[in-house]
Amino acid sequence: MTTERRLRLPGIAYGGDYNPEQWPEEVWAEDMALMREAGVTMVSVGIFSWALLEPSEGVHDFARMDKILDLLHENGIAADLATPTACPPAWFFRAHPEALPVDRDGRTLSYGSRQTFCPSSPGYRTAALRIAGALAERYADHPAVAMWHVHNEYGCHNAECFCDTSAAAFRRWLKAKYADDLNALNHAWGTTFWSQWYYDWEEILPPRATGADPNPAHRLDWRRFCSDELLSLFTAERDMLRRAAPDIPATTNFMVMHNFDAMDYWRWAPELDIVSNDHYLLATDPESETDIALCGDLVRSLAGGRPWLLMEHSTGAINWQPVNRAKKPGEMRRNALAHVAHGADGIAYFQWRAAKAGAEQWHSAMLPHAGTDSRIWQDVVQLGADLRALAEVGGSTSPAQVAIVWDWNARWAMELPSQPSSELRFQDLVRDWYTPLWRAGVAVDFVRPDTPDLDRYQLVLAPSLYLVDGAGAAGLAAFVEGGGTLAVGFHSGAVDENCHVRLGGYPGAFRELLGVHGDELFPLLPGQRVGLTGQVPQGATADLWTERIRLAGAEAVAAYADGPLAGVPAITRHAYGSGTAWYVATHPDPTTLAAVLVRIRQDAGVRPEAEVPAGVEVVRRRGTDADYLFLIDHAGRGADIPADGVELLTGKEVVGFVTVPAGGVAVVREPVAEPSGR
Repeated sequence: MTTERRLRLPGIAYGGDYNPEQWPEEVWAEDMALMREAGVTMVSVGIFSWALLEPSEGVHDFARMDKILDLLHENGIAADLATPTACPPAWFFRAHPEALPVDRDGRTLSYGSRQTFCPSSPGYRTAALRIAGALAERYADHPAVAMWHVHNEYGCHNAECFCDTSAAAFRRWLKAKYADDLNALNHAWGTTFWSQWYYDWEEILPPRATGADPNPAHRLDWRRFCSDELLSLFTAERDMLRRAAPDIPATTNFMVMHNFDAMDYWRWAPELDIVSNDHYLLATDPESETDIALCGDLVRSLAGGRPWLLMEHSTGAINWQPVNRAKKPGEMRRNALAHVAHGADGIAYFQWRAAKAGAEQWHSAMLPHAGTDSRIWQDVVQLGADLRALAEVGGSTSPAQVAIVWDWNARWAMELPSQPSSELRFQDLVRDWYTPLWRAGVAVDFVRPDTPDLDRYQLVLAPSLYLVDGAGAAGLAAFVEGGGTLAVGFHSGAVDENCHVRLGGYPGAFRELLGVHGDELFPLLPGQRVGLTGQVPQGATADLWTERIRLAGAEAVAAYADGPLAGVPAITRHAYGSGTAWYVATHPDPTTLAAVLVRIRQDAGVRPEAEVPAGVEVVRRRGTDADYLFLIDHAGRGADIPADGVELLTGKEVVGFVTVPAGGVAVVREPVAEPSGR
């Protein structure tokens, strides 16, 4: 987020996707009145309106959009005006059938939904920039337009296209990466294996369906290319908008959530003026509030610690899972205020008015099918009042003493085929470590492996860093040598940036730092468990993974109690330079892992934001003149929490303690706490 291009709305923005083109014009006046009642301050418009804005190639019809933007401005509601490029019209594909995407098996997909285009298609890029430029030229000076919303959820449905056009674009990307040196690519990809050596760039194809497992380095570079190719579309549209309106910020909605991994958002985030995110709950997740917190902290970190915007969430059920559950009483409010607690300066939903037709007709909305005579509407109005009460929180940041290393390259590489275990999931492993910290009220940032200023943290955790390059490994070692505490999870440091195994024993890049040496991996079968003994809770167990290591300077904190590695160290601690490096060489049960992480963070001098009972989430945001202590009761029991100040949602003074209602939220303005750190 740059100084010149910030969202100039006071307080916490509130609204959702507004699609008035789906409704008769006489409905729009009712929308305006109800938006004012709900406290809506900004809506996203035009996201899926390409077919109406450009009914034929190069012919534009802005009459409807003119009315919509004028109406919003008259009612004091800002517009986040979208380029509608996620949904090319049918006429485009009739003119450009070559722009249709091709899947891994060689099937050409048809148009008729959204994002059915090849990201490398020249025809698509030309058409997308034409409509983006026309919008920018017409609305650059419109007083309603507060932000540009570029595209929608890049890569949600077309992160990969395997057509010949994509193949040519992939080769161009590879030539740039490897400085037009084909031998360098061959060595990076290890193409002497299985006779894959390339003698001509034209021989290189996308990793299409083959009879056996793909080359992991080939597949990893493909994932990098696909993320970069979509990023190039974003920056091209953004630059078109900037030329017409240099002061209006531009965003696009990321999808940092449990089930999406297509984009390397560390590369994307610096290109956005304001970082935005869409987040939806997994219906089968019994603790989805953890996912909200983890993803919120990750998005805040992508934004460089600055506030961000929640662009899509759901008021109730969604429509794209096998069973889409409704939210429980109070859950919508807790979800929204948890996003604010973790750095969001805007809360928005898909969508304003529930659709009566189309693929998302059963997706909940701010104004549901039942209209205002509904619990969801009551919750929407209440949330608007809550966000107005929290206006002063806007712009505040979130101090943290702990960082978790997150890397999309490591995620992609570890989840490729032919691993020692296909049971490993990057996000699950990170969440396993994040959850005990979240429950304890310990603030967390996320960082790249090569983040240069790790010394601002007391503790850095790397739960799953299968792939790490030399700079990342050296940076983590320097952090420990300078006095920091680092904890590393199993199967980390195993390969370099080209997916080449680091020879000499495990855990690869971190052997010296961790003071251990491993010679064989022993992943466990599904359902198999082993016992742990030592400085761990009684009855401690582990599953998923074990490995045979020996001490090479470290001390054993825990060992395997049984199984093929009985007596072998499972958790170690190593003094390195002025700091300490821990290795968790297995996957402990949740209780054991939580206990181990308590010891590690206490060893690092990390304290929770406040002492709270189980089931109460505590998060702190810090402003210039005050701290804001968020307390969210997920357990439904209520609690009295020590605090002094003013509870913003009620306006009541707090002396000694604040009462958090059962299933409710309290936000206390407190004096700025003394900063802590190394």
